[in-house]
Amino acid sequence: MGHVNNSVYLTYFEYARVHYFNELLGLGWDWKKFGVLVAKNEVSYLKPVLLNDVPHVEVLLESIGTKSFTLAYEITVNGELTTTGKSVMVCFDVTKQSSVEISQEWKDALEKLRKVSVN
Repeated sequence: MGHVNNSVYLTYFEYARVHYFNELLGLGWDWKKFGVLVAKNEVSYLKPVLLNDVPHVEVLLESIGTKSFTLAYEITVNGELTTTGKSVMVCFDVTKQSSVEISQEWKDALEKLRKVSVN
């Protein structure tokens, strides 16, 4: 068959998301105190990504709520759209073990990074 396993697409999304958060927060962010959790993932498989393909992932901020925000993804190979997806992310206080409202600082930063590409 020669295509990547369906679970690999979520890994592509994760790599793009980590890059996105590094751009947003910098590498010194303390994820042990405050971070985000994936509440929901959606994947639409349009065309297969093959084992030797080099996917290009774009992630963009789709919406911001009170405690959560939604990221949208597009995966292309050689300029051809293969996959789309979304992740609902919930802000989480590790110390309190509960969801928290998105700070204005985060909202402002999220708005600045509307689109990030990852190879």
